[in-house]
Amino acid sequence: STMEETDREAVATAVQRVAGMLQRPDQLDKVEQYRRREARKKASVEARLKVQSWINFSVLLRTLNLTGNEELRKNHLHITCREVAAIFEYLKIISIKLFKNNSYSRSPAFFLVLLLSFPEIVRETHDLIERGELLQAHRKLMDLECSRDNLMYEQYRMDSKNTHDMSLIHTYFGDMQKLSEELAKQLWMVVQRSLVTVRRDPTLLVSVVRIIEREEKIDRRMLDRKKQTGFIPPGRPKKWKEKMFNILERTVSTRIEGTQADTRESDKMWLVRHLEIIRKYVLDDLLVAKTLLDQCFPPHYDIFNRLLNMYHQALATRMQELAAEDLEANEIVSLLTWVLNTYTSAEMMGNSELSPEVDVNSLDALISQNVVDQLLSKYMSTLTSNIIGWLRKALETDKKDWIKETEPEADQDGYYQTTLPAIVFQMFEQNLQVAAQINEDLKTKVLILCLQQMNSFLTRYKDEAQLYKEDHLKNRQYPQCYVQYMIAVINNCQTFKESIISLKRKYLKSDMEDTLSISHANMDAILDIIAKEGCSSLLDEVFMDLEPHLNELMTKKWLMGSNAVGTICVTVEDYFNDFAKIKKPYKKTMTLEAHRRVVVEYIRAIMLKRISFKNAEERKEGAERMIKEAEQFRFLFKKLAAGSGEDTEGLCDIIEAIAEVIKLTDPSLLYLEVSTLVSKYPDIRDDHIAALLTVRGDASRDMKQTIIETLDQGPSQPNPNYVPIFKEIMVPTLTVPKLLK
Repeated sequence: STMEETDREAVATAVQRVAGMLQRPDQLDKVEQYRRREARKKASVEARLKVQSWINFSVLLRTLNLTGNEELRKNHLHITCREVAAIFEYLKIISIKLFKNNSYSRSPAFFLVLLLSFPEIVRETHDLIERGELLQAHRKLMDLECSRDNLMYEQYRMDSKNTHDMSLIHTYFGDMQKLSEELAKQLWMVVQRSLVTVRRDPTLLVSVVRIIEREEKIDRRMLDRKKQTGFIPPGRPKKWKEKMFNILERTVSTRIEGTQADTRESDKMWLVRHLEIIRKYVLDDLLVAKTLLDQCFPPHYDIFNRLLNMYHQALATRMQELAAEDLEANEIVSLLTWVLNTYTSAEMMGNSELSPEVDVNSLDALISQNVVDQLLSKYMSTLTSNIIGWLRKALETDKKDWIKETEPEADQDGYYQTTLPAIVFQMFEQNLQVAAQINEDLKTKVLILCLQQMNSFLTRYKDEAQLYKEDHLKNRQYPQCYVQYMIAVINNCQTFKESIISLKRKYLKSDMEDTLSISHANMDAILDIIAKEGCSSLLDEVFMDLEPHLNELMTKKWLMGSNAVGTICVTVEDYFNDFAKIKKPYKKTMTLEAHRRVVVEYIRAIMLKRISFKNAEERKEGAERMIKEAEQFRFLFKKLAAGSGEDTEGLCDIIEAIAEVIKLTDPSLLYLEVSTLVSKYPDIRDDHIAALLTVRGDASRDMKQTIIETLDQGPSQPNPNYVPIFKEIMVPTLTVPKLLK
C-alpha cells in the first residue's frame, strides 16, 4: 500500500542521512549531539503538523456546524469541541479585529501557535516547579504572562469596553494564575527556611531573590503603563517583595513563640529555659543573617536591619505577653533581668560579632517603663510578704532549739550561737543578689525592705527572749539548757550587729548611708536591749542560787565563822565558766555587773541590821572578816575580768571603807571616819549611816543624831569614776524590820 511505501522510503532516506553523518571515526563521538539535533527537528515538524491538524479540525467543525446534523455533531468528541470553541473566539478577535486594522505586528498564525502550545508550556512549567528548577520555571511563566498581557493590552486598546472578550482571554489563560501561585508557594517555603537554606544551599535562595526582583521590575513596568494608559493585567502588582517580608516576619514570630517548651506546672524553671532558648536562637539567627544571608540579597533590601527589626518587634510582643501573665516573684526577676540586662549584653545583642550593625544603645526598650514599674511594684509586695513569712518561720524554728536537751553549737572561737542570724542574712543576701541583677535602684529598695523587716523582727525576737525567761522562772529545772541558749541569744545580738554592718557595706552606696542611719541606730538599740536583758536574766539565775548564802551574811552564824562567801565565790565562778561562751563586749559587761551586784548585795546585808556587835572584840572580828571577804571578792573578779583591762578595785574598797567605820575603837573619832566615808560616796543617805551605827552597836541615839546633822554641812570629793551604789540599797524601817529584804 501507499502507506507502506512511504514508510520504506522514509527508512531508506534515514539510513542514507545517518550514513552521510558517520563517515569518519571521530564523528562517532558526536552521535549524542546528532540525536539531539534530529529530535529538535522532529519536534518542530510535529508542532507544525499539530497546527495543521487543528486548522483541518476547525474546517471540520465549521462543516459540522453548517450541516446542522445534530447526531453527527454529538458523536464528534464533544469535550474537545468545548475546549476548542474558545480558540475560535480568540482567532475571531485577533484575525478579524487586529490583523485587519494592522494594529498588531504578529500574524494570527503566531497567536494560534501560542494558543495551541499553551497547555503544553503550562505542563512543562509545572514539571520544572516540581523539580525545583525555579528560575527556568519562572522564565516560562514570564513568557506566558507577557503574551497574555500583550493580548489583553491590544484588546483593551481596540475596545476597552468589551469586557466579554477580555474575560474570554482571562479564562483561557486561567491555568497560568495557578502556576504563578504554585511557584510562589515554593518561593515562600524557601523564604521561611532561609536561615537554614543559606547554610545548605545559598544558590537556591539567590534564585528566589532573583525571581522576586524580576517580578518587582514587571510590577513597576505595569504600574507605569497603568499611569499612561489605564490598563493593568489581572493579578498585578504581585508585590512579591512585600509578601516575602511578611513571610519573614511571620516566621520570626513563630520561631520566638515556639521556644516555650514547658509550663510552670511541668517545670519550675520554665521561664528561665524559655528565655535562654530565645537568647540562643536569636543570637544564632542574627549571626547567620549578618555573615551569610546579607550576601544573598541586593543591598537595597537592607535585609539584616529588616530582620533585626523583626526580631526586636517579635521579642517585644513576646515579652509583653509574658509580663501580662501572673508571674511569681522569681519569675518577675528572671524576666526583668533578661529584658533589662541580658538582651543588650555581650551574650546577645551586644555580641561583638554583631557590631557595628547592632548598636545596643539605639535599641528601643522591649517593654515600657510603665510595665517595668508595675512588675517591680508587684515584686516588692510579693517579696515583702515572703520576707515576713521567712522571718517568722526562722524564729519559730529557732525557738524549738531553745528547749532542746543538748547544748547549742559553738562557733570557731567557742562562743555559743544558734543558726538564726546565718539563716536570716543568707536569705537577705540571696534577695539582694537577685535584685542587683536587675538594677542598682531595686537593690537599694530591697536592702531598705530587708532592714525594715529586720527592725520589726528584732522586736519579736526581744519579746520571745522575754517569754523564754518568764517560762523558765515558773520552773527553773526547765529547759535543761536555759543558760546555754540564753547565752546563744546574747551572742546572736552581736552577730546580727556585725551582719547588718557588712550587709550595708556590701550593698549600700555610701551616699545612701544617711537614709538608713536612724533605722540602723534603732536596730542596734533593740539588740543592746535584748543582750542586756539576756545578761541580766543570767545574773538573776546566779543570784537566785546565791540567795541562801547572801542571807547568811552579817548574822550570828556568819560571825561564828560560816563559809557563805566561799560558797558565793565558787558558785559565781562556776556560772562564769559557762559565761566564758559569751562574746566579748557582753561578757565584759556581765563581769562588771556581777561584781557590782555581789558588792551591792553584801552592803545590803550590812544595812539590814541583822547583827549588832556587842563589844569592841566583836566589832574587830566582824570588820576583819569583812576586809578578808572583800579581798576574796577582789581576787575572784580580777580573775574573771582577766585580760579585759577593767579596773574593778573600787567596788571592794567600799566594803573595806565600811569595815573601817565598824572597826574603829575610839568613838571620838567616829564622826571623822563617817565623814570620810560620806565624802567618798556622796550617795550615802542618813538612813544608811544610822543603820551602820546600829550594826556597830555602841552609838547612842543622840550621838547618831549629832553625827548625821553635822555631816550635812561637810564638802564631798567623790572619785570621778564612782558610780552611785547606795541609792539602790533600801534600809528597812523599824515597823517592818525583816520583810523589806
